[in-house]
Amino acid sequence: MKYLNSKKLLSVFLIAGMSVSMISGCGSSNKLTETEISKSPVSNPIVGNSSTGDFLYGGDPSVLVDGDTVYLYTGHDASSDAEVNKAIYNIPEYLCYSSKDLITWNYEGSVMNMKDVSWGDKTSAWASQVAKHTDPETGKDKYYLYFCSWDKTSNGRQSIGVAVSDSPTGPFVDIGEPLVSGNVTKTNSSNWEDIDPTVWIDTDDEGVEHRYLAWGNACFFICELNEDMISVKDITGNHEITYGTDPVYDDIINKQSNLGSYTEAPWLYRKSDGNGGYTGDYYLFYASGWREGMSYATTDDLIYGKWMFGDAFMTPNATSNTNHMAVFDFQGETYMVYHDGALPGGNGYRRSACIAKLEFEDDGSVKMFEESTAAIGGTVSTIQTLNDEPISHVSFNNPASDTLYPFKGI
Repeated sequence: MKYLNSKKLLSVFLIAGMSVSMISGCGSSNKLTETEISKSPVSNPIVGNSSTGDFLYGGDPSVLVDGDTVYLYTGHDASSDAEVNKAIYNIPEYLCYSSKDLITWNYEGSVMNMKDVSWGDKTSAWASQVAKHTDPETGKDKYYLYFCSWDKTSNGRQSIGVAVSDSPTGPFVDIGEPLVSGNVTKTNSSNWEDIDPTVWIDTDDEGVEHRYLAWGNACFFICELNEDMISVKDITGNHEITYGTDPVYDDIINKQSNLGSYTEAPWLYRKSDGNGGYTGDYYLFYASGWREGMSYATTDDLIYGKWMFGDAFMTPNATSNTNHMAVFDFQGETYMVYHDGALPGGNGYRRSACIAKLEFEDDGSVKMFEESTAAIGGTVSTIQTLNDEPISHVSFNNPASDTLYPFKGI
């Protein structure tokens, strides 16, 4: 590209992974100089890339940190062009990747196929999260895959399921029935309000372990799990699992007050204290609005506390109408994995996982996040004129209105 007049507005879009040579006119003399943009060694999306062009898509990412290894889980987005045109999600299985540095990711294969879930739908491996816990009967570590799917046993509603494995890379075996049936939490909001499970385990000040499960679209539900990790805890002690809005009387609680424009994709998080424990308030990260941006809220107690809305911290991305994040600590830093449709052929029904560092202000508030193709360990190139003036793009926040996509004439 040649720029013949330095007074013209220049917009440069840098794509990680590309090496570009540019001829730019700079200064009053219009002297031509050549600038080379070096190729970034890594880029977002972090998985699903293929040198053959046979891309492997997967959305709704979640993360498990197990020792020195980070495991990334996604659904397998397999929608054909015809299904995309009809807004059909075809997600037959859950996929796993692993990394020890957040840069190189190894494909671990399929960890569970929905054809092996008797009560679920064979093409609806919707959002999931894996948790590690010690089996109280054997004393051995087991891994629990919490997931959601359309449920043929719950009047066609979505339900929350759980599957168990001896390994973080599976295979995971479903327990044979929903953990939380969509019939239990029925609020007449929709048939898909019981989706997107998230799990959090920690110990209170008295040394008592709590195992929390939360989920929901349009509604935010939360409960505690028994030590077996595959059943809901009867907190009220009335020998039945009840649903409502009061934690004094109910075991599964609808708790969405003060969550702003909460939509779905909840993710529970608390900061590491550096000694194997946690400190400070609990964070709830979630998809907000439509198209989906990202927001967060905090509380001092997941069951009895009240949410305090924080703020929006990520605008919608241009390539996927949905979003779903996982926030986690690794080697002393906090990171976020999310999805977009940026791979070739990608879109809101063929998504891919991306990663970024998540940063906090001193008061605990979350800094506004701006997407980048550089990922973790990538490089960002900048270009200046001979007068050291930056040549760059103009900042632009993607709008929330679905009718404005795809962008044209920008």
